[in-house]
Amino acid sequence: MGAYPDTVHFRGLNTPTGIEASAHDLRVEGTIPAEIDGAFFRAVPDPAFPPIRQDDVILSADGMINKIEFRGGRVSYAIRYVHTERFLAERRAGRALFGRYRNPFTNDPAAAGVDGTVANTTPVWHAGRLFMTKEDGRAYQIDPHTLDTVGKWDWDGAFRSQTMTAHPRVDPRTGEMFFFGYEADGLCSSKIAYCIADADGALVSEQWFDAPYCSFMHDFGLTDEHVVFMVFPTTADLDRLKAGGPHWLHEQERESWIGIMPRHGDVSELTWFKGPAGVHAYHVMNAFTEGRLVHLDMCLANTNLIPFIVEDSGLEVPLDGGLTRWTMNLDDPEAGISERRFGPFGEMPLTVRVDQGRAYRHGWYLTVDPSKGKPLHNGPAGIAFNCILRVNLGNGGIEGYSIGPDLAINEPVHIPSATGGHEGWLMAVVDHEFAAGRYDQQVWIWEAGDLEKGPVAKVHLPVTTREQVHGGWVSRRDLDAARIRAAAR
Repeated sequence: MGAYPDTVHFRGLNTPTGIEASAHDLRVEGTIPAEIDGAFFRAVPDPAFPPIRQDDVILSADGMINKIEFRGGRVSYAIRYVHTERFLAERRAGRALFGRYRNPFTNDPAAAGVDGTVANTTPVWHAGRLFMTKEDGRAYQIDPHTLDTVGKWDWDGAFRSQTMTAHPRVDPRTGEMFFFGYEADGLCSSKIAYCIADADGALVSEQWFDAPYCSFMHDFGLTDEHVVFMVFPTTADLDRLKAGGPHWLHEQERESWIGIMPRHGDVSELTWFKGPAGVHAYHVMNAFTEGRLVHLDMCLANTNLIPFIVEDSGLEVPLDGGLTRWTMNLDDPEAGISERRFGPFGEMPLTVRVDQGRAYRHGWYLTVDPSKGKPLHNGPAGIAFNCILRVNLGNGGIEGYSIGPDLAINEPVHIPSATGGHEGWLMAVVDHEFAAGRYDQQVWIWEAGDLEKGPVAKVHLPVTTREQVHGGWVSRRDLDAARIRAAAR
């Protein structure tokens, strides 16, 4: 193809830009809190070349890493492509080589033997290293100062899984990173690799087990005592791929499963709980263990949220869902799962980092406030969120901050405060449609415990990117201690 398809995946905020840029001393409205000192890294998928298929989707786009750095009230900006094997092969060819989303049987023959991951989903910081991840392959290490791609990461050959989740979880107290890979030994496999890297970044454990079926396992839960694997009925089938079909279809009548094991235990200790049919959750706010009960808080829906998966699956299911707690009793797996809903439909949940894995009081996530008008269209889910909520998980109280119909909030990050009794800060990129089909972007900063008073500062960004998937905050202390090239391959 010589041009990008005229579809929702390439229009509006999804319009490709191909821009790599840097800028300094960005314009600031208000006052940036002095303790905000570090970098906000964002994953921004952006295709380097028009696709070879009209049905290409936003999640196929090449990974870009965006760094918005704060120092002494001044802000700088940089964005670069991740130099994956796929990106470099297509740059050499001067054209796209990969076909339908995550279906290698539809690739150009020139793509044979080239790793297809685009590393476009989540920036991950662990043990002094920055990675870009996408769950269909291994991570790529990035220099956090220059944004140069160092190389694919496999722990000096010790890592056996072909894939790594886009949502590893780092224990804030031990420094360990817990993660997994699904389709660990190849397409449509039910094999899961469960792994632990220690506080120094060494891979210390990799255990494999079989999930009930091959599932789109995007996230998982971690408590002080357990790991919680989520198996929802968005499934892959090898024969379907060989016939040129989609990687994922959602099976609305199929049951879900939750697998729980001691986080430092053996996979033989996994306990499985059967859940309701047809449901799906992409992201977890938190999980914690209470005696023999394990609680999992997630943004749960009654079906898959991604429009192209719903369309490929031929589903017409009215969407329902919300921030939901599932509770499992390890002493009585046959009892199944109990459910409690805390808030309305939404996505991109987060909590304070030091609360991860433990009983906690507050969390935040994004939702749609219909009183503000029709949301902007963007991202893989097709909608933009115009309201950020703060939820009290103890009493279910909710407060929030909504913005206008021409504005949308991307996934926020939390920045801790050194002041006692202060809940810290939330930071997010906000999209602004200032004229029909024309956009700019800003970073907004809120007091995490007082959203209703609005942002304390806004930073005007020098270029408009496609939509962010996920982001992460790295403090100045961690940036200064970065380990860039050790053990990269």
